[in-house]
Amino acid sequence: MPLFGTVHGVTVIVIALVAGICIREGRRGLVWPRATLAFVCLSVFPLNQLVLAGVDFEPPLENFIPCHLCDIAALTAGFGILTRKPLLCELTYCWGLAGTMQGLITPNLAFNFPHPLFWTFFIQHGVIVIVALYLPLAMNWKPRDGVVPRVILWNQIYFITAFTVNTILGTNFGFLARKPDVASLLDQLGDWPIYLFWLQLLAILLMILLLLPFRGSINIWRSDGIGVNPKHE
Repeated sequence: MPLFGTVHGVTVIVIALVAGICIREGRRGLVWPRATLAFVCLSVFPLNQLVLAGVDFEPPLENFIPCHLCDIAALTAGFGILTRKPLLCELTYCWGLAGTMQGLITPNLAFNFPHPLFWTFFIQHGVIVIVALYLPLAMNWKPRDGVVPRVILWNQIYFITAFTVNTILGTNFGFLARKPDVASLLDQLGDWPIYLFWLQLLAILLMILLLLPFRGSINIWRSDGIGVNPKHE
């Protein structure tokens, strides 16, 4: 798929429109956006497996193992929007807007519209970003005190897990073994393994920026609750 071409641009605009509609209807108190978003998040990986079963080439091993960050984020988004579990919502918000959003901007996708893999790719990435926006804008969700070190810890857990799996299986989860085939932000971060350090630092900086809007109502650095109300969704 041509990067930043007409199809790419129209697809991102459509996702933005869907996000706006879901958030507007959710703010009105309607249930269907929340239920629909949860259903899509939890069904998109099995749907992708059905599509892969019908392609006329042999997909790489990582396509069949849900260890990409976006595969995990789809699960945290689906269960998070249903249960409002604090950790699931925090990870969805940060991973969705700091990580999955990059997949929409620079998709690592070899198939153009209307190939089925085009649809599954943008449905998966789009719904995660929509849920990440829906949580604060439609559900008035806020992270808990001490969210910054907590999210950084889970970032490192994913990094170590994906790196280990890549080493054992020869996969490329998280693009930790090599850069994506298409142009991306990683191209500006040096060669492997140098870019892994900058990738971690950039992820931390992006997530801190995303959490700064909440600093007036919570303590994003510490969880001692000093001067804030720790009881919220």
